[in-house]
Amino acid sequence: MVAIETGEMVEKEHTRKRRRLAWDVAPSEQAEADIRPPVVGNPVLCRHVSPPKRDDDREGHYVFNLGENLSPRYKILRKMGEGTFGRVLECWDRQTQEYVAIKVVRSIRKYRDAAMIEIDILQHLAKNDQGGGSRCVQIQNWFDYRNHICIVFEKLGPSLFDFLKRNKYCPFPVDLVREFGRQLLESVAYMHDLRLIHTDLKPENILLVSSDYVKLPGCKRISSDEMHFRCLPKSSAIKLIDFGSTAFDNQDHSSIVSTRHYRAPEIILGLGWTYPCDLWSIGCILFEFCSGEALFQTHENLEHLAMMERVLGPLPEHMICRASRGAEKAVKKLHRLKDMVSQHVDYSRSSLIDLLHGLLKFDPSERLTARQALDHPFFKNPT
Repeated sequence: MVAIETGEMVEKEHTRKRRRLAWDVAPSEQAEADIRPPVVGNPVLCRHVSPPKRDDDREGHYVFNLGENLSPRYKILRKMGEGTFGRVLECWDRQTQEYVAIKVVRSIRKYRDAAMIEIDILQHLAKNDQGGGSRCVQIQNWFDYRNHICIVFEKLGPSLFDFLKRNKYCPFPVDLVREFGRQLLESVAYMHDLRLIHTDLKPENILLVSSDYVKLPGCKRISSDEMHFRCLPKSSAIKLIDFGSTAFDNQDHSSIVSTRHYRAPEIILGLGWTYPCDLWSIGCILFEFCSGEALFQTHENLEHLAMMERVLGPLPEHMICRASRGAEKAVKKLHRLKDMVSQHVDYSRSSLIDLLHGLLKFDPSERLTARQALDHPFFKNPT
């Protein structure tokens, strides 16, 4: 009998105020430390001075100062983000004369081992992406520096979660949700064709290619002298990042994957998981894009399942017959999915609700595949 824990499982839990893990490039933060790349050709400014040897901090993070070198090739400009794995630094690549984002992994064995697996997956994704249409972030280089695995990526814009957060969680327009959804499904379909399952799809792991945006006045007035301006990205182009939890379909799977808000019911019930868990996550993500709020805001399994039943109807009996029951919390504030989406989307002009129902099927065998979802009328016949 598979028991559902009523307490916290060992998992990647995130509150709504989630730490920024993405490669954040807010215009207001570009001025952080007036450190710019050296003038090409100046022998004094171009000297490659290695930083003094320092111990890592207590958690195994690389200790650095802005302006120092991360190997002779890369100059550290600023910290872009931080997560369980380590830190992401914006650097200047002296060889290519370009800005890059470097993931500096903590000097702890399990994170180093995970980083090497991620490098293998990134190289596998890149090798098979002949036309450049995978929409997966591109690895440019990797190296081992002072016991830290450093993975060099193209520099991208902010995550869609950070964009929502800075926009006071104003939802994206439906047409923009459609563009994000199409690209995300194309990326996941590409991965699934290679027998890879991302397992950690969430707005933090979807980055805009560009940080440029436009302001649209009049969302709402915050105070008598401050108007909140709704921002929209100038370009809808996105890329998928963070393949540290990606798994091949034929390998042994850990019991718990995905960040809580985007975790499929079969994972919670301990029934095993495969490709469809990514599609459930996409359904949750698309709802969040069109509403500005996470569909399931909870940190406990029974409450999570109760929320699912409140929004989507009862769980299939064959999925819960081996799992303990007793979800005692009635989540009365939640409504049916159609009603929740209709608050933000004109039901008469969009088939988004039908797409979400196809992505959020309880039974993973009935869930839309990425290729099937791309053929959905929401993408084929937008009205």
